Amino acid sequence: MNNETRQKIALFRYGIIAPVVSGTYDEGKSIKGFFRDAAGKVYTNPSGEETKVSASTLERWYYAYNKGGFDALIPMRRCDTGKSRKIDEDIMEQIRFLKKEYPRIPATLIHQKLLDNCTVNKGDISLSTVNRFVNQLKIENNYTNNKDMRRYERAHINEVWCGDSSVGPYINIDGKKKRTYIIALLDDASRYIVGIDIFFNDNFINLMSVMKTAVTRYGKPKILNFDNGASYKNKQIELLAARVGTTISYCAPYTPTSKAKIERWFKTMKDQWMSQLNMNDYSSIDQLCETLLIYVNNYNQTVHSSLNGLCPQDRFFNESYLIKRLSQEQLDTSFLLEYERRVSADNVVMIDEVEYEVPYRYSKQKVTLRYSPDLSKIYIVDKYSGALTAIKLLNKQENSLIKREKVKLTGGDE
Repeated sequence: MNNETRQKIALFRYGIIAPVVSGTYDEGKSIKGFFRDAAGKVYTNPSGEETKVSASTLERWYYAYNKGGFDALIPMRRCDTGKSRKIDEDIMEQIRFLKKEYPRIPATLIHQKLLDNCTVNKGDISLSTVNRFVNQLKIENNYTNNKDMRRYERAHINEVWCGDSSVGPYINIDGKKKRTYIIALLDDASRYIVGIDIFFNDNFINLMSVMKTAVTRYGKPKILNFDNGASYKNKQIELLAARVGTTISYCAPYTPTSKAKIERWFKTMKDQWMSQLNMNDYSSIDQLCETLLIYVNNYNQTVHSSLNGLCPQDRFFNESYLIKRLSQEQLDTSFLLEYERRVSADNVVMIDEVEYEVPYRYSKQKVTLRYSPDLSKIYIVDKYSGALTAIKLLNKQENSLIKREKVKLTGGDE
């Protein structure tokens, strides 16, 4: 019997004795006379059944109410509540053993095992009975699947940036609908959107573009908080974080609540920005991005309920002294992709099926290349000093005019 049912029964009992409790019954009758009259009536109980109540029972309810109030009318729980009357000690011990050996085994499988080994006969003990006992074991052993989750907020800006991506609106390009993706970075302490852009692909290259813009404007964060998606968990992002001087923290798998602030912001964005878009007005992703940036600028300047009367922009720049920007050289060299390639015998490496020429001293060696996503800057990394040497596109015609150094072989004294 659950609490709601017990409370309904108490209200049913009080409804019968209410006239004598409140003194609104016929004053010409005694209390016992009231009970006798009430006992002769038919009532509909909380189960919907018609029933009669004896005068002695009504009298007991009345005195119980006078002594303990309304709570005294609530049916008491059984003294053996939570204990199974059908499962004997031997069966209990077998269930305890199974739960100890296999902590994640469900009650359905335990019930089936009891049937398979003839511990119980079919129909003797139901699955629900086993399930109740298994749940009781969880309580006794303080076992729960719930995690200790607490709301938190960083004390200062640039301590944690939360990053995530979300599906954007479809845009019509040359008669075809193309899906867009929005990548955003949010400062945990201020809720300030430090970086955002819209793309046709949700990948690391585009994430790096948003990160570079954010770090250039607002300095580097101490921690980057990401989920476990392929765009966020790879060697390239680890190298980037190491060069910038920040740490990456990944959320536990299947826990969207771990990045609740950025998830909540995306919901707000969809409700306030995406819901009002007329996609017939946009023919390019640049036009769409322009309206998105206007919305983000307004959001950053709107008072936030959790910031004590401040807007995200004011909260962020109140601690502008914590912004640690990187030099232009650091920005240029940190936000580069890095891959290893094997140099051919004629001093050529391939990047995205394009041939580049490297100094002849690297011939037939495995080298480390760093390059910008648009391939405008490509460097070879010296394995000893770490120095970056720029390389260029292979020009076969130009190479045909260059005279090679000849190696002179000697056989001894002439």
